[in-house]
Amino acid sequence: MQNKVCCFISHRKIDLTKELEEKTRNVIENLIINKEVTTFLFGSKSEFDSLCHKIVTDLKGKYPYIKRVAYTCKSEGCTLESEKQKWEQIYFNLYKEKVNLLCVDAEFEHKSKYTSGRASYVERNQVMINDSDYCIFYYDETMSPK
Repeated sequence: MQNKVCCFISHRKIDLTKELEEKTRNVIENLIINKEVTTFLFGSKSEFDSLCHKIVTDLKGKYPYIKRVAYTCKSEGCTLESEKQKWEQIYFNLYKEKVNLLCVDAEFEHKSKYTSGRASYVERNQVMINDSDYCIFYYDETMSPK
């Protein structure tokens, strides 16, 4: 099996519907089954990334060999799956409420993570696209600049 890679790119806000969730799940599962995608790349500032992360995490139960990799840039973070319980307990002790952390199997920090300006996520997204065989885009034409 070849290791193919897929990333997700979108607006920060989405119109989350059951139809969008089902369509996205079908596309992701098709990539796993028919296109040999085993690695999924995530940023962390969009609702679409969160939706896709949830779907890929759910699909790990069925396809345990798939991996979630966070491409982080300035002011973004995640926790490794192996450290999730420890960090959630630390945050619970601190905030006195349950905190759900974004869990991944690996993190990639772009070389400009700490030196980029306000648009560091643009550089990060470009790297994610370049590192991918497939890219799933969510685009809402009503959100385009006038």
